[in-house]
Amino acid sequence: MTVALVPGSFDPFHNGHLEVVEGAAKLFDEVVVAILRNPQKAEPLFSLTEREDMLRESVVHLPNVRIVSVTTLVVEVARDVGASAIVKGLRAVSDFENELQMAQMNRQLSGIETLFIPTSSTSSFVASRLLREVARYGGDVSAFVPKPVMKRLQDRFG
Repeated sequence: MTVALVPGSFDPFHNGHLEVVEGAAKLFDEVVVAILRNPQKAEPLFSLTEREDMLRESVVHLPNVRIVSVTTLVVEVARDVGASAIVKGLRAVSDFENELQMAQMNRQLSGIETLFIPTSSTSSFVASRLLREVARYGGDVSAFVPKPVMKRLQDRFG
């Protein structure tokens, strides 16, 4: 059985993330989406538990996907779940440089390869940071996030 790990902070989970998870679900027998707390990012909008709930509701149509919340290194999670690959999404060339460095470090630490899945042009500009900002000021982000996420954003910002 092939297992992929899709790690990220997912704050909030958006359609670009969903594209990557759906792509991985077609390629692997099981996909584990790992919600991480990234200490290099600002205080999260949603708690790990809230993000886990949103993701679970957003991927209910994918029976081979499961969600976990973690506070450890990605390679440790990959080993724990038996992942044969780490899957990351790429929106633009600018994402590649940072993701390549992480992929190389992860391979050195664990031997686990990283597979990159590009998002479509309709999602290439979508970033959680931008969605938080637009939603905070009352903008409509419904075209960019799954319905369960939109509901949480409306609850949070009115």
